[in-house]
Amino acid sequence: MKVLVGAGYITEDASRTSDEHKDVFGTVVDWRLTVTESLKIRASAALSSPTNSLPSATRLRASNCDWPAFAQRWRDAYMHFTRSHQPGENFKSIDDHHLESLVTLLAEYRLQELWTADEVAEISRIWHFLLPWPDSSRGLEMLNEMGIQTCTLSNGNVSLLTDMAAFAHLPWTRILSSEHFGMYKPAPEVYRGAVQKLGLEPGDCAMVAAHLADLKAASGCGLKTIYVERKQEEAWSQSEVLDAKSEGWVSLWVGLEDGDDEKGGFLEVARRLEQ
Repeated sequence: MKVLVGAGYITEDASRTSDEHKDVFGTVVDWRLTVTESLKIRASAALSSPTNSLPSATRLRASNCDWPAFAQRWRDAYMHFTRSHQPGENFKSIDDHHLESLVTLLAEYRLQELWTADEVAEISRIWHFLLPWPDSSRGLEMLNEMGIQTCTLSNGNVSLLTDMAAFAHLPWTRILSSEHFGMYKPAPEVYRGAVQKLGLEPGDCAMVAAHLADLKAASGCGLKTIYVERKQEEAWSQSEVLDAKSEGWVSLWVGLEDGDDEKGGFLEVARRLEQ
């Protein structure tokens, strides 16, 4: 099998016939912790800098800012951007979107003066350097050792995914991005295009994600699906999740209850695929 992971994938060797594609944001890395803490640190540095002459109103707003909520708004903007993009529209990279949406949020929060334009541009690249979930690196290694190639299939652009792989020690055997296809998931062309680039049939690939909407779209294109539940990542309601579980279009389901940091997530995926 080859495994495509929302932002990543797995490919086969001569003895295996499957590939996993993986969704990276949320599935493989903990974006919420990384982005929130980075924003807090950068805000604290700006407020404590002896060379910054920030307006008192900006200082007050930054000191009282709910940075976890800010990070979630930033992430929500990304979700809206990718889902509203229509095939045939001019393609804008996720890096460009992250910068534009950060500038918009800072204006909305009236924090435009907190950082310089260069600092804002640098902060917008937080998404290149996200911390992995504890099981991700070793779990991917185990899959690779089993002869299952691991490949990203993410809406993140190629440079973002490449930096993230190096920073978080994610041993992908190949990186695929929506950028390769000029459109964003859940467009069917992305899933089908990834399968074609791998020279496989859809049934020879499995999409791995912590988001059922991603898996539903992949399933509609004929791919197998693997759900890896992560805290606070699933957007579907509890009833929708239960329906998805009972309907059977998820090939393998790894819940939070299926292991802790030492044995859950991708470690559990590898164990089950080895059986």
